[in-house]
Amino acid sequence: MNERIGKIVDQLRRIIIGKEEEIKLALCSIFADGHILLEDLPGTGKTTLAIALSRVLGCSFSRIQFTADLLPSDILGGMVYHPVKGEFYFRPGPIFNNIILADEINRATPKTQSALLEAMEERQVTIEGETRPLPKPFLVIATQNPSEIHGTFPLPESQLDRFLIRLQLGYPSFSEEIEIIKEGNIQEKARSIPSVLSPEEVIKIQKIVEKVRIHEDLMNYMVMVVQKSREGSLFQYGLSTRALQGWIRISKAYAFIQGRNYVIPEDLKRTFYPISFHRLVPKDFVDINERSHIIGSFLDQFELPQ
Repeated sequence: MNERIGKIVDQLRRIIIGKEEEIKLALCSIFADGHILLEDLPGTGKTTLAIALSRVLGCSFSRIQFTADLLPSDILGGMVYHPVKGEFYFRPGPIFNNIILADEINRATPKTQSALLEAMEERQVTIEGETRPLPKPFLVIATQNPSEIHGTFPLPESQLDRFLIRLQLGYPSFSEEIEIIKEGNIQEKARSIPSVLSPEEVIKIQKIVEKVRIHEDLMNYMVMVVQKSREGSLFQYGLSTRALQGWIRISKAYAFIQGRNYVIPEDLKRTFYPISFHRLVPKDFVDINERSHIIGSFLDQFELPQ
């Protein structure tokens, strides 16, 4: 299995150039059965990453462009009248796929944003009183632009907390950008990369990840960090129990893709930032760089278990 994971990373590195760590964290989120928030400037490869992930994992994919006039039924589907048969039938919406790209999610109204809540938490949707299960695996990759504030509706804390991790791809370096322009239409190449896994194999990996061992000392450390985040005057809100559970899951997934069946202290440190950035908001207004520094300094005050 480790050889196939390496092949997946290698395939994605050819599409998302220079972002190997972000690629690994995105895979960890999928293998930990968690959703991903991509918050970055336009043109940094967010959509391309979502397409490439769906292709290499052999999963069905749907892109939903969120706008102010988007309705919940545009996402979930609904009952449609059949004039010939004289009866209503259910027409599924784009949510009924394995990987959903919710593009510019903060452009839609809160009512439409909330249509994703049940799907993200329970992997099902309720339409006209009937609950319908979503395909497995199921993952939402949402994008939003942090610098564009006109015509947007910020996600509430309760919905942000449903995203396992938040990633930022950032601009490429000089040499990486040269390589990108030489490659040509990278998004088109993302649509044609071969599948390495199938949806059934992704589910199998998720079950393997659940069995990765984590020592009690590491779990005690994680609980301490989470509880300390709720104290003092540094953050508006501390990390939730859902965040703690997600930290444990993604630490296990990170250990798995490194070829281990047990978590080491460095896995905790490597995964803390992506699970905490969208959850830990400093009480004093700061920019993104300062916020990153504050969160990093907060974690550094706790000594990792040996």
